[in-house]
Amino acid sequence: MVVPLDRSGALPGTISLEVEQRSAEAGRRSTSAVVALAGGPGQAALGLGEFIATAIAPALSTRDLLVFDQRGTGASDPLHCGALEDLSGGSVGALLERCAGELGPARGSFTTQESVADIEAIRAATGYEKLVLYGTSYGTKVALEYAERYPQHVEALVLDSVVPPGGPEPFEIPSLQAIGPALAELCAQRACAGITSNPLRDLTRLAARLRTHALSGSVYDGSGNRHAATLNEPGLLAILEAGDLNPALRALLPAAVQSALRRDPAPLLRLHLLSEGLIPSVPRGRVEGPITEAGQSIDEALFVTTSCEETPFPWQRAASSSTRLAEALAALHAKPASDFLPFDATTAFDTSLIGDCASWPDASPPPPAPGPLPDVPTLILSGAQDLRTPTANALAVAAQIPGAQVLVVPFTGHSVLGSDFSGCAERGVGAFFTGEPVPPCADVENLFPPTPITPPSLSSVHPPPALGGNPGRTLAVVLDTILDLDRQVVGATLQADQELPRGSSFGGLHGGYARLDASALELVNLAFVPGVKLSGSFPIRDGELQTATIRVSGSQASRGEVRIGTGTTISGTLGGRHFDVSVARAEAARAGAQAWPSRPLRFPLAGLVEAGAALR
Repeated sequence: MVVPLDRSGALPGTISLEVEQRSAEAGRRSTSAVVALAGGPGQAALGLGEFIATAIAPALSTRDLLVFDQRGTGASDPLHCGALEDLSGGSVGALLERCAGELGPARGSFTTQESVADIEAIRAATGYEKLVLYGTSYGTKVALEYAERYPQHVEALVLDSVVPPGGPEPFEIPSLQAIGPALAELCAQRACAGITSNPLRDLTRLAARLRTHALSGSVYDGSGNRHAATLNEPGLLAILEAGDLNPALRALLPAAVQSALRRDPAPLLRLHLLSEGLIPSVPRGRVEGPITEAGQSIDEALFVTTSCEETPFPWQRAASSSTRLAEALAALHAKPASDFLPFDATTAFDTSLIGDCASWPDASPPPPAPGPLPDVPTLILSGAQDLRTPTANALAVAAQIPGAQVLVVPFTGHSVLGSDFSGCAERGVGAFFTGEPVPPCADVENLFPPTPITPPSLSSVHPPPALGGNPGRTLAVVLDTILDLDRQVVGATLQADQELPRGSSFGGLHGGYARLDASALELVNLAFVPGVKLSGSFPIRDGELQTATIRVSGSQASRGEVRIGTGTTISGTLGGRHFDVSVARAEAARAGAQAWPSRPLRFPLAGLVEAGAALR
C-alpha cells in the first residue's frame, strides 16, 4: 500500500507499506480487525505474524488480523544510514548528526504521528469500521495516539508494556524508581536468604563504589583464554535493563553483586558479558545483524530518527547542541538525588539518549500534547520485573481510560506476552475478549529463583555429609561446576532467543571451557572455583546429558574421577578415597543443588520489545 512520505505536502515522495491480512474465517469478511503494532521504534512486525496470531488468538474468532511493518522498518521502505554502520567512526552524537544529514528533510516524516496516519489509511483502504489495537512497548504509544486521534474507529485496546502517550521520561526516572520494587519481589519469601537481606542496599553500595573505581578482573572466553574486563556504574545499570527479558540474568544478579562487594569481581563481570550477548562464544561465520534483546531485527536508523525527533527532551528544539546540553544539565540538576537512586544523576544522563540526540537537527514540529483517551474496553499488561516500561506507566495510562483493567504479572519482565512463563497474561487476554473480568495472577511461581553466592575458594565450601574433608569439598565443587554451566547455558539460550548454534562454547568462571554440540558436552579444564578443574565429555541424547566419567585436577583439588549422569548415585575416587553416594546426599554445598528452571518451560511468544539501542 502506497502512502505519502509527507502528508503536509512539503516534501515529495511516497512510502510503500507492506501489509498482511488474515481473515477470521475463510470466505467471510469481518467489519473489525486487530492491528498489531511492534516495539522499538524500529522493530518489524511481519516476521512475527504467527506469534502475534497466537498471542491475540481470543480476538480473532470474529475479527480479521492486520500486521504491517511501520514506515521505515522491515519491508516498508526501511531507513538506512551509512554513518551508523561503523560505530568506531566518532562519538555517537557525531554519528547521529551525520545520519541526519544523510536522511535529509525526510527524517521528519518518520514519527509516531505519521505511523498513526498510516494506520488510518490502512483501515480506510481495507474497509474496516473498527480496530482493536494490540501494541507492545513503543507500539502502545502508537496505539494510544491512534485512539486519541480516531476514537470513533477504536473497538478496544490491548497494551503490553506501556510507553506513555507523551513518550518516555528523558532521564528514565520511572525506570530507576522501579528497581527497588523489582528486587524486593525477586527476594520475597526469603528467596535471597543466605545471599542478602537487602538487595537494593547492596546495589546502592556497589553503584557508589563503581562511581569512583570501576570493577576490574578477568573473564575467560570460549577457548579458555583469559581477558581483562571492567565494569562501571552504567554497565551495572545495563545488566539490570537486560534482565527485563531474561529471568536468568535477574536470578544471577543478587549473588553477583554480593560477590563484588566482597572483592570477588568474577561473577559480576561474567554476568555483564552474558547480558551483552558476548557469552557464549559462537562458531565463526555466524552472521550477526542488528537485533533486539529478543532476536528480532531492528532498523537502527528508524530508532534514532523517531527517538530524537519526538522524545520530550528538556531543551528548546531550535537551540544549538551546546545550548541543548546546558539546558538538559540544568533540568537534571534541578531534580532531587533521590529520583535516581540506587544510581546517580550522572549515570542517568550518560545512559539516556540526551547526549546523543543533542546534535540531532529536528526536521519535524514538536509532537502535540497528548489529549483525552476514548472510553473503550482496555486491557493493560505489565510485568512486575519490567524496568523499561514499569508498572507506574501502566497505572498512569489506566487512570485516563474509564474501566481500564490492569494485569500485573509477577516475576515477569518487558513484553509480558513474550516473557510470561506462568500463562497468566494469556489467560487474561482470553477473559478480556469473552467479556469476563480479567482475574489477577495468583500463585505465580518464580521459575528462576536467585542463585547462592559463588564460593571464592575451595576452603569456603562445606563438604557433603556423605564425604568429608577435601575430597568432599572437591565433590561439592564438581557438582557446582556442572550446575553453574547449566545455568550459563540456560541464560545464554534465553539471551539468544531460545536457540544456541552448535559449537557454542563457554569459558569457565576461573579458566578452561566447555563446548556444546548436538551429540556431546565437552569439558576442558573447566574451573568454577579456583584450583579445581574438570575435563571429560558428556554424551547428549534427546537433549539430555548422559552418564560420563569426569577427570578432576587442579592445585587445590583432591584429584581423581567422578562418574555422574542420569542415575541417582555418584561414584568415583577423589584424593585416593572411593565413594558411592546418592545424588541427594551429595548436594552442592554452596551453589545449591537445584538447577533452574524448576520445571520444563513452555517458551512464551517471541518478544515484541523496545529496541535497546546498540548505539548507547
